[in-house]
Amino acid sequence: PDAGHVELAGVDVTRTAPSERDVNTVFQNYALFPHMTVVENVEYGLRVRGVDRKTRRAKATEVLERVRLPHVGSRRPAALSGGQRQRVALARAIVNSPTVLLLDEPLGALDLKLRQEMQIFLKELQRELGITFVYVTHDQEEALTMSDRLAVFNNGRIEQVGTPADVYEHPETEFVADFVGVSNVLERNGSRFTIRPEKIVMREDGDGEPGVVRDVVYVGMVTRYIVDLDGGGTLVVVQQNLETSSQQALEARGRRVRLSWRPEHTYEIGKEEE
Repeated sequence: PDAGHVELAGVDVTRTAPSERDVNTVFQNYALFPHMTVVENVEYGLRVRGVDRKTRRAKATEVLERVRLPHVGSRRPAALSGGQRQRVALARAIVNSPTVLLLDEPLGALDLKLRQEMQIFLKELQRELGITFVYVTHDQEEALTMSDRLAVFNNGRIEQVGTPADVYEHPETEFVADFVGVSNVLERNGSRFTIRPEKIVMREDGDGEPGVVRDVVYVGMVTRYIVDLDGGGTLVVVQQNLETSSQQALEARGRRVRLSWRPEHTYEIGKEEE
């Protein structure tokens, strides 16, 4: 297509008026109408389109059942929990059966446990509906969890596009390596490469890069070790706490260790352009 013509999932987003595009949005703050009931919120888009009352009420009720909220139609948004309001916002967005659904940090206002539950719910809903979800988030773990195809932006420019595994395992720039998850960047023999913390093996002796454990961060399931290398540079190492207590982990601070990794777990990167 020419430079002024852009299609997204078959929708021409440059030559169609915004009000006529087959695209709906789920906003970060939900944007539900407080003076309307839940079912009135959900059927609002159909009402704007001129759908008769009986048809729109039936479709709104059906969509509320789809998002597992069949019993809250008569309530006001203020009477719902954060997770319920999020699902009402989703129901309102999908009731018109859009070709593309834009989700602008939809889970940002939820606590961690509810956010994780909603991630699973959204993935199941997307598979059930079979429509394109364009999902915007600053949470790198959420981006990896939610997407089939991932784009990393830096100052409005796309740094890398690919599957979550490809972007995580093979970052093309130092920005992507540092932004998506936690990555280590080392320079050895004139080349720069990345190595993920969970790929590094830490031992007290044997082969590998020698260094000293500068700090230890115990986070329950895993422990992060920050190791200053004798040859220059710092690596973050992540180990599962399979048989290690918090006290044992913290006692590693100041200890000399050796770090090693498999060559296939490194990925060479070029210097970022100025």
